[in-house]
Amino acid sequence: MKKLIFVRHGKAEDPSFEFSDFERSLTGKGKSICKTMAQKLKDMESTPGHMITSPAFRAIETAYIFGKEFRIDLEKVEISSNLYYKMNYLFLQETLSGMNEDIDTVTLFGHNPSFSEIANSLSKTGCDFIPKTGIVGISFNVNSWSEIRKNSGKIEYFLKPEKV
Repeated sequence: MKKLIFVRHGKAEDPSFEFSDFERSLTGKGKSICKTMAQKLKDMESTPGHMITSPAFRAIETAYIFGKEFRIDLEKVEISSNLYYKMNYLFLQETLSGMNEDIDTVTLFGHNPSFSEIANSLSKTGCDFIPKTGIVGISFNVNSWSEIRKNSGKIEYFLKPEKV
């Protein structure tokens, strides 16, 4: 059994001329909601497995907040430019093809619309739009990452932040 967990980054600062989209940071409220959602994920999973994040600052911040909650060595969080620049189903397959088969869970930190589109294409039942700091866990009844196909996964949970 393999599992993919999609975590959309938390609420970030509004775009400005001062910083590029890539450099935007989480807001204070965004950080707080990330911590709450990391705790919710911890209620569902004993470990996030291998963590991979987009290099955008808001995604890295989100991944690090989750990593701290799970007591993960933050140096082990992988940063992949594909999660920011090229994320789609084909790049997901490419990322997973190099994954060690001893790893059963991969948690990805990134962006919409790609995360919602990919989660929707992977699950048998489809997946709604993932809100900021939303978490979707999809399991696959396979032994190898290379066996994951569209419409083959089962949504185990879809966690959304409370209205605040």
